[in-house]
Amino acid sequence: VQLQASGGGLVQAGGSLRLSCAASGFTSDDYAIGWFRQAPGKEREGVSCISSSNGITYTADSMKGRFTISSDNAKNTVYLQMNSLKPEDTAVYYCAAVINPHILHLLVPLYDYWGQGTLVTVSS
Repeated sequence: VQLQASGGGLVQAGGSLRLSCAASGFTSDDYAIGWFRQAPGKEREGVSCISSSNGITYTADSMKGRFTISSDNAKNTVYLQMNSLKPEDTAVYYCAAVINPHILHLLVPLYDYWGQGTLVTVSS
């Protein structure tokens, strides 16, 4: 499994960015792809995830309303639309995949594969 995150950059507070995660190499039809972020000096935290089998999503409470996950199965790509960005959203954003999840979750240790991360910097 390979995951390639892209779309990060520098944006002013209040602005928007859309991250992309190109995924390939799955041998199972049942997996979930999640977005996570890690700010300097902080632990990696879950943002949102989406099921490959039914499109159901799960978003961390603190991210609801500003961050939206979606997928384009034809392109094998998962997106994270981020609106009303704040300086505290500055972090490296990673996409990751978990195979055959029984439920959707954002538990970092249980994700099987990780992309390389893309840096999002929000200026005040």
